[in-house]
Amino acid sequence: MIEVKAIACELPAVRAVPLGRWSLAELRQEVITTGLVDDVSVSTIWRWLAEDALKPWRHRSWIFPRDPGFATKAAVVLDLYARRFQGRRLAPGEFVISADEKTSIQARCRRHPTLPPAAARAMRVEHEYERGGALAYLAAWDVHQARLFGRCEASTGIAPFGRLVEQVMGTEPYVSARRVFWVVDNGSSHRGQASIDRLEGAWENLTLVHLPVHASWLNQIEIYFSIVQRKVLTPNDFLDLGEVAQRLLGFQHR
Repeated sequence: MIEVKAIACELPAVRAVPLGRWSLAELRQEVITTGLVDDVSVSTIWRWLAEDALKPWRHRSWIFPRDPGFATKAAVVLDLYARRFQGRRLAPGEFVISADEKTSIQARCRRHPTLPPAAARAMRVEHEYERGGALAYLAAWDVHQARLFGRCEASTGIAPFGRLVEQVMGTEPYVSARRVFWVVDNGSSHRGQASIDRLEGAWENLTLVHLPVHASWLNQIEIYFSIVQRKVLTPNDFLDLGEVAQRLLGFQHR
């Protein structure tokens, strides 16, 4: 039993088995082929593995943090979410904005109309579609005031993101705020010191705060984007990009 568990905790490639991951049936075959046991059932192997909650047939993706300043940079953002910056509470005239872009949103025009749900039948969406182009959705979320700003653009880039910043910073209370913190990832539209110089130079009360590399999941706007993906863009069935933009902005208002 212990030897079987040990094999289950190895990658198949270690044993020169051409598999991406073990299944119960493949584990059974391996332990029999190697002579570890004469015979054993799949259910028995499952019971052995269940004792230690081992599930080698499952996998999950993850990213190893490679930013040497991960903890320090992440702490700044988490403090801002908690209304703190450099050890002090944010003043009433200071705001925190979380912003990013959702790229390449396609307009998929289905070859046959989508059928609504009916008795004993789920919604039916035609598999085949024609491509109607793609656009980008840029959005900014006021973390503490629960205000949402967004716009659709033909693509992402420095200029489109600049227009989003202008859309927010040109309105009250941000235009006259003491300071507005913008939390962004390291995408090309707002990467590095150049983006800090550009945006803080254009808006004297703006402070750009970068997340650590590969830490977009710390950006609160991503929560909203996940809602948009589930409730607005799935299933993807649009006549054209105009309809995509109309639904995105309509949901944003809703």
